[in-house]
Amino acid sequence: MAQQQEQAPERIQNSKIIGVATPRIDGPQKTTGTAMYTSDHHFPGLVYAWPTTATVSSGTVQKIDASFAEKMPGVLAVYTHENLGRLYRVPPGPMLTLMIDETRPPLEDTTIRYYGQYVAVAVAETMEQARAAAEAVKVTYTKSAHNTADQLLTASRELTTNESPKTDENASGVKEVTKRGDTANALASTHTTHDAVYSTPTETHNPIELHASLAVYKDGRFTLYETSQAVVNHRDVLAAMLGVPPDKVQVITRFLGSGFGGKLWPWPHSALASACSRNLGRPVKLVVSRSMMFESVGHRPAIDQRIQLAATPEGKFTAIQHDYVNHTSIQDDYDEGCGEATGILYSCPNLLVTAGMARRNVGTPTSMRGPGAVPGLYALESAVDELAIKLKIDPVQFRLMNEPQVDETNGKPFSSRHLKECLTTGAEKFGWEKRNAAVGSMKNASGQTLGWGMAACSWGAMKTDAEATVELRADGTARVATGAQDIGGGTYTVIAQMVSHETGVPVEKVEVVLGDSSLPPGPISGGSWATASLTPAVLEAARSATQAILLAATKSDGSPFKGKKQDDLEFVNNSVHLKGQAGPTLSTSDVLKLAKAQSVNATGKSRGLFGDPHAKYSFHSYGAQFVEVTWEPEIARLRVSRVVTVIDGGRMLNPRTAQNQIEGAVVMGVGMAMLEATEYDQRTGQPINNNLADYIVAVAADCPHIDVTFLDYPDFNLNPLGARGVGEIGLAGVAAAITNAVYHATGVRVRRLPVRIEDLLAAPEHTRAIA
Repeated sequence: MAQQQEQAPERIQNSKIIGVATPRIDGPQKTTGTAMYTSDHHFPGLVYAWPTTATVSSGTVQKIDASFAEKMPGVLAVYTHENLGRLYRVPPGPMLTLMIDETRPPLEDTTIRYYGQYVAVAVAETMEQARAAAEAVKVTYTKSAHNTADQLLTASRELTTNESPKTDENASGVKEVTKRGDTANALASTHTTHDAVYSTPTETHNPIELHASLAVYKDGRFTLYETSQAVVNHRDVLAAMLGVPPDKVQVITRFLGSGFGGKLWPWPHSALASACSRNLGRPVKLVVSRSMMFESVGHRPAIDQRIQLAATPEGKFTAIQHDYVNHTSIQDDYDEGCGEATGILYSCPNLLVTAGMARRNVGTPTSMRGPGAVPGLYALESAVDELAIKLKIDPVQFRLMNEPQVDETNGKPFSSRHLKECLTTGAEKFGWEKRNAAVGSMKNASGQTLGWGMAACSWGAMKTDAEATVELRADGTARVATGAQDIGGGTYTVIAQMVSHETGVPVEKVEVVLGDSSLPPGPISGGSWATASLTPAVLEAARSATQAILLAATKSDGSPFKGKKQDDLEFVNNSVHLKGQAGPTLSTSDVLKLAKAQSVNATGKSRGLFGDPHAKYSFHSYGAQFVEVTWEPEIARLRVSRVVTVIDGGRMLNPRTAQNQIEGAVVMGVGMAMLEATEYDQRTGQPINNNLADYIVAVAADCPHIDVTFLDYPDFNLNPLGARGVGEIGLAGVAAAITNAVYHATGVRVRRLPVRIEDLLAAPEHTRAIA
């Protein structure tokens, strides 16, 4: 029997709307204030909850005295571990780590594991009354020793041996993540090597919209208005925690004021609001305060990474070893995944990645924009720059020399990889050929010292299972619905473009319904997965809806196509035609009128690749970051002045929103490299810069000139439109490019972020020019 030939992936090459810069369809709602965010909702009988938080970082609650708080004006109840009511632990899910301090309900016991842990919650008629009551609750603790130290690799011997790192006494075991060849032997036998530790601090997400939950309990059903990047997952977790079937919980997030990954998973406040609503029979709103955002809703963990590299004198890698340790909370195992890009970025016969965790008295870490690859590439690309300098090879050329032909971690071909073009295009646009490699040698017209640095970057491309429905209506409009969410990246608009492409319905006449767990299940809005996951489902649903119109045209009385074969017709620009012939035309409205129907509906589904061992290709996006900094040694003033970023992220369905994503990511990279760090008071374990005055993020004055280029090569192996997400790739590599530029300007190699003035005051005399 002849072997059946595998079907080639569908390729949609041409479109009047796909790839066209399109304004956001949700823009008018956001700019006029009519978009309803979670905390904007209000219902009759609404009351407010405010948590009481622990003021120690480790210990046990001995006594909670709420007697005074309960008598305060407007107070309805104060709940503790003794009277909140039953909440259940959540079994781990098959695909995703489900966070509520890792599956445990709030107020489950009296053990304190981190500063700011919820120990009680007050409910009152107003937010001010609830807060006053929560702060009046008196809690007595038995304190025990805590540890919030950010030093994770503890032995200096790690810098002089090729053994994997040891962590402190609170650490879990080191595990092997990726391995090929023999790095120990290669490092020992190669003349030119590099060995250093790179450290990144705890970073807090800090979206402007605070985490919030508004719970409405009625007739055994929970309707939860949430700040969620994953409404379907949120529903499943809360249903399990509340002990009810999933169909008794509905999660709604119509608009999100960003999340940067921090709103991917449910956090304790959500379960508290639901339990309070269940107990009181009234809607309950709980908005997390800004200071609580540093305690109980996740963060990027502190990470130490040791990078060991070896190369031939000609510049070919012979060994790469990447050992990382991130902090995690006392009971939870959060692995940042810093080696995500290490195994695939360069060709190298000997490679080892190991991971470890160090337990600290902090809230559970979680995904933050570009988890794993972003901090991992800061370390790797800093080390690659240092080795290139040792070898006296241009940093761009060094990377070009080590381009792999296949994914050397698994032998699979890359689905689409154009990293070399990213590097060469970026170098050309930046003017890299004018670079003088000597430290402090370049000046601009104002006399400022210039530093030029660059880095390569990568981010995994993925799609997950998804469903969507499309309805074509008699009034000439369309409706598309899926249980995904738009976190500000432009998902509403891109989905409307997909439907418009297939049906011809203008984008402005496509109603996109998202952010509701009662809709067909959609993907999470994280990992840059949403667009790639939704594309096949939306296209299939739209096509099936057009096929339903064609069928109706062949069967409806009065139709000029009655009795024709459906295959003889085509659907173009929201109308039915005979294929390849001039002749009669019926609009969708005409067909539905003849069919005496208001609309037709169809469903489409996507099959994901998440965890699929049989995937034929290695899917990734790539990029190159080129950075210019200005350095004024007389006043120790450092600024990022210019960034050129070139991205190989598949086909850009909407270049306008895609460019917004990259620009925002670059600015976030400036914050990562130059400004951001959550500081813990080692005496108490409290995050002390827990506000937007003291936790410094990049603002308009910090923004460099940003030049974004998309190579725009479709990746048809991933989906028919060739789209990959761009939410994370723009941040990857930025911090390393900045610190590489800082070295070029000042001679100071910063291996612990963020760059601080104290670091730069150690600059060599010829770059400081300070008497």
